[in-house]
Amino acid sequence: MASKASSTTSQQPGGSSAAKPALRKPVFVKVETLKPGTNGHTLVVKVLQSNNVTNKKPRSSQPQTLRGTKIQNSKISECLVGDETGTILFTARNDQVELMAPGNTVILRNAKIDMFKGSMRLAIDKWGRIEVAEPATFQVKEDNNLSLVEYELVNVVEES
Repeated sequence: MASKASSTTSQQPGGSSAAKPALRKPVFVKVETLKPGTNGHTLVVKVLQSNNVTNKKPRSSQPQTLRGTKIQNSKISECLVGDETGTILFTARNDQVELMAPGNTVILRNAKIDMFKGSMRLAIDKWGRIEVAEPATFQVKEDNNLSLVEYELVNVVEES
């Protein structure tokens, strides 16, 4: 009679034996290090002010659905956020607007830089996250607003 040898690899549901990758520690960056076209930033900022830009209701009186989910009002707010190195405008959408109340300290995870009319805006898409944190002890440097810097798109032609 032959006995079965025990396997040393752990089987996950579905029969795959691949190990789950270890989570990385977040690398927190400062506002002054943000550059156009970059993403994946994690930073701690204070919300200085919040201005509602739009608050649109769906066009028809009938409740609209998209793939079975109800479409809600579209809210967009521009928030001035910053840390001890500078400030930048953050574009908050829908549920993010309530979290970005003036005076809150928030942790922005997987934030990206969007360009709007030649200036940088910080944003969180569906892959990012906003967490309200304990009040920060730092003083915001308000005289270094990165959203006031205007960038110009330059096409570079490589010579062969």
